[in-house]
Amino acid sequence: MSKRRANGEGNIRKRPDGRWEGRYVAGHDENGKAIRKNVLGRTQAEVKEKLKKAIRECAEIDIEKAEEYTVGGWVRTWYETYSKPHVRESTRDFYEDYIEHHVVPRIGNIKLTKLTGRDIQKMYNDVKAKGRIRKKSDGDTNMSASYVRGLHMMLHNCMGRAVRERLILRNPTDDCIVPKPEKKEMQILHPEDISAYLKEAEKRGVLAMFFLELTTGLRKGELVALLWSDLDEQSMTLNVCKQAVRVKGGGVKVTRPKTETSIRRISLSQETVDILRKEHEKHPDIEYMFPSPVTLGMYYPDSVTAIHNKILKSAGLPHIRLHDLRHTFATLALQNGVDVKTVSSILGHYDAGFTLRTYTHVTTKMQEEAAATMGKLIGANV
Repeated sequence: MSKRRANGEGNIRKRPDGRWEGRYVAGHDENGKAIRKNVLGRTQAEVKEKLKKAIRECAEIDIEKAEEYTVGGWVRTWYETYSKPHVRESTRDFYEDYIEHHVVPRIGNIKLTKLTGRDIQKMYNDVKAKGRIRKKSDGDTNMSASYVRGLHMMLHNCMGRAVRERLILRNPTDDCIVPKPEKKEMQILHPEDISAYLKEAEKRGVLAMFFLELTTGLRKGELVALLWSDLDEQSMTLNVCKQAVRVKGGGVKVTRPKTETSIRRISLSQETVDILRKEHEKHPDIEYMFPSPVTLGMYYPDSVTAIHNKILKSAGLPHIRLHDLRHTFATLALQNGVDVKTVSSILGHYDAGFTLRTYTHVTTKMQEEAAATMGKLIGANV
């Protein structure tokens, strides 16, 4: 019986074409057959260095296992095994879209061990320029920076797992440049327009819903999922512990919020509690705080957006998104002296630093005012 060549053994020879070749055994398959690989170079010294590096790397990688995977095969395996069981349904939809519409068609056939940062970068560039499957009305196929960043985050996690399982030596996404976040100008419902907005909401029978939104900054999915059992009138608090999310196929389901900080108990003003109490008297036997007048069940989140748009139009106010009511609450609270940590807690942000970064336009002005105040205070003693 011939002696099996040990993993990492290699030899160097000069080829007929003048180049030098280093050959080595990278591992053995399940049948014991050697997995042979080679490196090429112009000089013997160059090949020696390449051979040493290749032998060192193969000692750190499970070659037999790594050879099983193409990029497409590994990404699908990672998703089913490590990602899908632990992410929200809406996140699953995004990941499946990334994988099946972008990763597999563009780089899916590349061997996992051969994948480079350049391959991934080309994919990101292509997706950004023409990745939209359903073209816009103007024919634009460009994808947003946030979409590409989401794709990058998924692939970074996927390749990180491949490194941990010794399928690849390092994460190739580390070599990529992703688009910078697109900063959208934040809009709010200006204080002088709030009265007109709420009067129009009252005419439509939805005053309580939008008054609560403007005084708490709840997310749309949190707002529609509220039950009367979430309200504690005596302590004047509201328990925010669930949200409505869209699922594939157009339906809606109620789930726990994405993060633990989104599960929170927030204090309400006396005015808010009084308005909610009157609202409850209108439909005391319905569990939802804001039931749909059509189904008497939970409002479909997009229906609330449609009502918001109609309120703005009827009141003759400039268009802002429903989500901008959340920004309105945060902006006005900060401008009127509520500290950042408290605002962050009410909004359900994961930390106050995120709130500070989101509302820089407000906090910068507050810092300027604080600097001027302190300057006058200390300056009076000079």
